[in-house]
Amino acid sequence: MKQVASLAGVGVKTVSRVVNNEPNVSAATAERVWHAVNVLNYHVDLGAGNLRRADGRTRTIGLLVGSVDNPFSASIHRAVEDIAEEHHVAVFASSLDGDSRREEGAVSAFMRRRVDGLILMATRQPDYLATLRDRGIPAVFVDRTPVGDDLDVVASDNRASAARATAHLIARGHRRIALLADRLSIQTADERYRGFMEALGEAGIPTKLASVVTEIGDEESARLALGRLLDSDTPPTAVFSAQNLITFGALRALRERGLEHEVALVGFDDIPLADLMDPGVTVVAQDPQQIGHRAARILFDRLDGDRRPAQRVVVPTLFVERGSGEIPGPGG
Repeated sequence: MKQVASLAGVGVKTVSRVVNNEPNVSAATAERVWHAVNVLNYHVDLGAGNLRRADGRTRTIGLLVGSVDNPFSASIHRAVEDIAEEHHVAVFASSLDGDSRREEGAVSAFMRRRVDGLILMATRQPDYLATLRDRGIPAVFVDRTPVGDDLDVVASDNRASAARATAHLIARGHRRIALLADRLSIQTADERYRGFMEALGEAGIPTKLASVVTEIGDEESARLALGRLLDSDTPPTAVFSAQNLITFGALRALRERGLEHEVALVGFDDIPLADLMDPGVTVVAQDPQQIGHRAARILFDRLDGDRRPAQRVVVPTLFVERGSGEIPGPGG
């Protein structure tokens, strides 16, 4: 720390204030200190710092997402890291894989690490909220909305967006529409299922005409599920795939049968290279970067003392027509 102070031209106490994010240091001075920290590759001893700092912060936050290898979760992860970097805070991330026991374990592990706050993609209604409140650990929920008016949440309108996607297919003459979805115990999957069914009801389409397959959590399961439907006596003329990995599997099933230009497809969540495929993939595009940014900013506001009522932020989705969702049905 003495070397950092010497290079920055300040006292050791000033260096301590800067690296511990304490007040009463000018922006110019802080910039010189952080420059010296980077030049000297100085690493702050968080454990020792906690013993001295009045606020007890570790300058770390925890991020719990569905799976860090899912493009949607990865985009949220990167967005959170971008905001955390502005605050000189490290992000610890963990995948939940829709497992509530894994979620409980991850939250407990982060609390033992004494993270300053959490951003979570909860798999169910959490029962660790009381513990977080007792320990003064703020939490922001993303993507899924737990019950409770006193919780900060940043999410998309899954139900309305799914209804719009389904209505888009119906408007092009489709009546036999397949829904491929994740486990309905996952809130987002259930909301997308409800939006799908509502659109059918509003159009007066009997639900028996729809093929609904749930409990799909990966690309291969989606490929097999849609393959069985396409090979049946009454195959769907359109597909609504309610998750990005499911969309990948649906695309494979269609291409294996040469049906990509005959069976319409709309996916929930954008996917890489969707505009370069033939046909391009029509999607309900969420904005994971915006979700991550908003969630992180709310969390850091809470850490800085924001005591306003809980925020419920709905990040708009964008319906992107690229060709696959515009293939006409028998009545189109």
